[in-house]
Amino acid sequence: MNTHFQPDTLKFISDLKSNNDRHWFQENKVRYDQAREDFLQFVTEWMKGIGAFDASVSDQHAKDIVFRIYRDVRFSNDKRPYKDHFGAYLAPGGRKSVYPGYYFHLSPGNQSFMGGGLWMPPANHLKAVRQEIDYNFSVFASIVQNPDFTGCFGRELAGEKLKTNPKGYEATNPAINYLKHRSWVATHSLTDKQLVQPDLLSQCLTIAKTLLPLKDFLHHPMLEVSTKE
Repeated sequence: MNTHFQPDTLKFISDLKSNNDRHWFQENKVRYDQAREDFLQFVTEWMKGIGAFDASVSDQHAKDIVFRIYRDVRFSNDKRPYKDHFGAYLAPGGRKSVYPGYYFHLSPGNQSFMGGGLWMPPANHLKAVRQEIDYNFSVFASIVQNPDFTGCFGRELAGEKLKTNPKGYEATNPAINYLKHRSWVATHSLTDKQLVQPDLLSQCLTIAKTLLPLKDFLHHPMLEVSTKE
């Protein structure tokens, strides 16, 4: 059972950051294949562990939730051909899901993290989530202000926010700080040292369990919208 990463996996990604071109990548393709397999094996165990307490993602497969290393440079000024990290998003429907889920980001240099939540949902889902936060703010606040949650993720949620109040909501609304969000994301940083320790997987499952109440809260109104459509 792969409960952590091999140092060679971190070394490959670090080297890729410094040599992000096709020639170098092809010369190091074997290293990439080994690093990707290491990541897939860890993600498989991570996914199984989360699926044991979150049935909504228990039917996923690692290959369906891991993002490709190749960047789409067609509409970007940044023409580097490869991502400088490995990533996996666990949510109903796989890595392209619009629903809230769990994210793992492997990036040496102490830039790795695990977390999740909801990232830039479609307009109808965004409206439904804001309404849910407004109608049930006491429940939402009890989740994101819980000491276990803030101890793991900090006191502020990440994610893009509006500079002005969303339409239909007044500045005096007690939930206004959260209603301005267009994404609701919680993250927990992971050091390079943690990535290669045998207890990495158990740490990540604890993080996921702490995230679960927020993920479920955000998921509920989206399911209702999808059911009505």
